[in-house]
Amino acid sequence: MLKKIEYILKGREKQITKEETVLQPLPHAEFRFANPFIVLHHQTPKYVQPGSVARIHPHPHRGFAPVTIMLQGEGFHQDNAGHSETISAGDVQWMFAGKGLLHSEGPSENILKNGGVQEFVQLWINVPKEKKLTNPFYQTAKAQEQPKVYEQNGVHLKLSVGEADGKTGPLKSFTPVTIFQGKIEAGIRMMLPAIPGYWTLLYIIKGQINVNQESVQEHNLIIFEKENDEIILCAEEDVDLLFLSAQPIDEPVAAKDNFVMNSMEEINQAMEDYKNGRFGTLNY
Repeated sequence: MLKKIEYILKGREKQITKEETVLQPLPHAEFRFANPFIVLHHQTPKYVQPGSVARIHPHPHRGFAPVTIMLQGEGFHQDNAGHSETISAGDVQWMFAGKGLLHSEGPSENILKNGGVQEFVQLWINVPKEKKLTNPFYQTAKAQEQPKVYEQNGVHLKLSVGEADGKTGPLKSFTPVTIFQGKIEAGIRMMLPAIPGYWTLLYIIKGQINVNQESVQEHNLIIFEKENDEIILCAEEDVDLLFLSAQPIDEPVAAKDNFVMNSMEEINQAMEDYKNGRFGTLNY
């Protein structure tokens, strides 16, 4: 049976640094979390001028995984757990912050020097309490490593993590999470299966699509009911979308600044640890 749409959340502008503004449909005034999905930020296409120096300064994280899906351009990542990498359009980067680290991110040296268009989606994916203070790790899925799913004429979707269409994505998560992203050409109709009892979300990156008989424009995030198992899509124009599904984590969530924990006491401890230098240092 069709999954009922419970919310359609319009991405609104959110200033994350003095220089950076993104669209944020999650969290939203109407709906806070679909735990483990805590935050969804969309950096819409932005031209970086040649000779730029813009990059987000080193900042701390604890208790969750920032996951970046590169749509256009090149993104550079560096952290003080020893990871440094550039990802390109189609690549997905998963940094689990664990007990805490510092990282810096932004356009690659090539983009800063020569200019280019940057676009990406970043998710904050939570983990269970028992995993929050474990060691950080880092993984990437290059575009060519991600299997194609639900293949048919006009459908171009790639799976980065989890299970879909009998295939498995290359990235690993602590709890069941499925993410795939890609394009559906105008006029194509298809059915996506979904797991009853799981969170199921659909973000429209670009274009307009009919979802279970309701037309949805770009930059909207759809939250479905947990019951039932079918989503019917019909692309009203060429569309780029992001599909998210996960087993719920039924634990309290405290999210503030750059930390996702289970209580405000744990958030305050993280802030105190950062203030006292326990997250270390990072030159970038």
